[in-house]
Amino acid sequence: MALLPLNSCASPRMSRLTGISEKTAQMARTNPLQFIQQVRSEVTKVVWPTRREVVLTTVMVFIMATLTAIFFALVDLTIRGGLQAVLNMFG
Repeated sequence: MALLPLNSCASPRMSRLTGISEKTAQMARTNPLQFIQQVRSEVTKVVWPTRREVVLTTVMVFIMATLTAIFFALVDLTIRGGLQAVLNMFG
């Protein structure tokens, strides 16, 4: 199946099936300069985290990763011990 650009529908039926009207397809076009201006205006709306927030969340990620590693190590030791006990009973 070939992909068609937004503004070139093979037929009116095709545009009805995809739900893209000719007007909507034309509105979707933007020249590169307008696109860059729109991106810059959107970036100014972003609320960036403070240094303190970044440090706190980074520390929390390391703590949670450590706790998770400890948990899975304990689960691994428990399963290994159980399997060794079962195998020793039959071996």
